Amino acid sequence: MNKFDRAIHEIQTMDSMAERDQWVNRIHPLVKLFITVFYIATVVSFPRYALTGLLGMCLYPILLFSAAELSFGESLYRLRIVLLLVCAVGVWNPFFDRTVYAQIGSFAVTGGMVSMLTLMAKGIFTVLAAYLLIATTTIEKICYALRLLHIPKLFVTQVLLIYRYITVLLAEAERMSQAYALRAPGQKGIHHKVWGTFLGGLLLRSMDRAQELYESMCVRGYRGEFYYGNRQRVKAADIAYLLLVAAGILLFRFVPVFEVVGSLFV
Repeated sequence: MNKFDRAIHEIQTMDSMAERDQWVNRIHPLVKLFITVFYIATVVSFPRYALTGLLGMCLYPILLFSAAELSFGESLYRLRIVLLLVCAVGVWNPFFDRTVYAQIGSFAVTGGMVSMLTLMAKGIFTVLAAYLLIATTTIEKICYALRLLHIPKLFVTQVLLIYRYITVLLAEAERMSQAYALRAPGQKGIHHKVWGTFLGGLLLRSMDRAQELYESMCVRGYRGEFYYGNRQRVKAADIAYLLLVAAGILLFRFVPVFEVVGSLFV
């Protein structure tokens, strides 16, 4: 299985996870979208030295991974590149902020070290929250929630089409790479001298395929907006989930729960 096949397989796996009949998947998409945005905004709002308070926010992704029955290890493997890039954001902080924040024996913990760990934790938590939303909600339901918030239909349609037809683009790239491999046997990968030609051909093929897709959509009644089926109504269970999770997020934001619990044992 080459890289294009693996990418297509990962997208199809995410779609199958979002379509499962779990209670988390059945929660109204607008509620899950609001909770995700609220959680990310709360995580970002922590000060740069509030590492102990921020660590309490890890309970949300941990509990949701367990409730949705998602493999934490496989999820980390899928997000490995994104998480590495996120963790690299604050890697230079220890070199610029050398103020001693705490002393552990003979080891001095500087403010740069604490802010670096805080930035890394913020990035990891926000990426996991977005991943959990996609893994428990289909793209159609997410777009439906966006339309309920009166997000412009042009933007929502672009999001839906990009996600749905990225597999078509990957399939076209796979066919072109196979054709190149047949014409250049024994060569590993695509030579850098033909990268421009390869991308130009992929662009032209994509434009032709996009025109065909658009014409087929118009034949089926497309007039500028998709009409999402199986529209859900917000139920009492959705409201209860929203209030419970939002209250828990606010509790860990403004109350140092870990410090309070730790002080009870000291």
